[in-house]
Amino acid sequence: GMIDESLDKEQLKQPPQPWEFRSKPAWQRLFIMLGGVLVNFLLAFVIYISVLYVWGEDYLPAQNAKYGIMADSLALQIGLQNGDHIVAIDNKPVEDFHDIVKIIALEDARTIQVMRDSQMLTISVPDTLVSVLLKKPRFVDVRIPFVVGDFTKNSVAREAGFQKEDSLVAVNGEVTIFFDEFRSAFSRHKGDSVTVTVIRKGSPVDIRLRVPETGLLGIYPVGDLSRFFQIKHLRYGFFAAIPAGIQKGYQTSIDYIRQFKLIFSRKTKGYESLGGFITIGSIFPGQWDWQAFWSMTAFLSIILAIMNILPIPALDGGHVLFLLYEIVTGKKPGDKFLEYAQIVGMSLLLALILYANLNDIIKLFR
Repeated sequence: GMIDESLDKEQLKQPPQPWEFRSKPAWQRLFIMLGGVLVNFLLAFVIYISVLYVWGEDYLPAQNAKYGIMADSLALQIGLQNGDHIVAIDNKPVEDFHDIVKIIALEDARTIQVMRDSQMLTISVPDTLVSVLLKKPRFVDVRIPFVVGDFTKNSVAREAGFQKEDSLVAVNGEVTIFFDEFRSAFSRHKGDSVTVTVIRKGSPVDIRLRVPETGLLGIYPVGDLSRFFQIKHLRYGFFAAIPAGIQKGYQTSIDYIRQFKLIFSRKTKGYESLGGFITIGSIFPGQWDWQAFWSMTAFLSIILAIMNILPIPALDGGHVLFLLYEIVTGKKPGDKFLEYAQIVGMSLLLALILYANLNDIIKLFR
């Protein structure tokens, strides 16, 4: 690389050679220092262009989420309800359902407009919501009917006679169609024997079972949203994919930069949600998928570019800062100063890495 992290003091004592980086004019060194960051950005943009050209883009329009939202405890606390249709945030229409949480967190939303029982309501967003969202990002999810997709290893439901593709429709005769309704019903009947009605191949079937004390039956619901909703698919020709890929890379970069405001804010306490290697590993899908792999590669390339340009000594951004000082003042920072700055920068980076990975370990035991 262009930066010598080895702190080789003997090398620095030698006269600069014409071919060495340190012998180049400041403006040339600046361009060289920015080269790695620019390559990371360019790589991300090229990957996004390729992904959009090869696979296109799928998303769930908010208006197509016909069953509304499934609200978690935090969403319920601020006044949202299961089945609400989120139509706007701060009176701006929501296009992509899965952008809801991101918009609330990154744009410091104050209100959420929902349609409930044919009435438009405005839900106020408390100041403390974003700090909790960073730790518990689910908040709302798309509401879906409860169809059996698979079973856990020691599934009570499978032993009781449930089968894949069963559609659960009632508990003890009470109509319960959606996943959140069953979760609530089973939570109320912990330890009780209940009768669950399912639709199997078009016919109702009653299944008797005892609900465990955990309230969990060991069922994975079908998660393929295209079975329940009309997913919008965008196709791109080669020339159309270029501006679309650049826009996607640009928006991803802007969103990531905005997260720094949350991380370093005392109000949101985003630093408590920093993650290390475990968090990075968790963002990859459980099954191999080329589209997901390349999309994640582009995202990580953007992260590397932005992190590397931070004005921290030992990173390219720190040395860019010193070079800008040299260009403006005409004076190069002393070698001793650069040496100590490098040590401070490396110490800071190591501390951040340790802190982020310690957060991961703590989360495992919560």
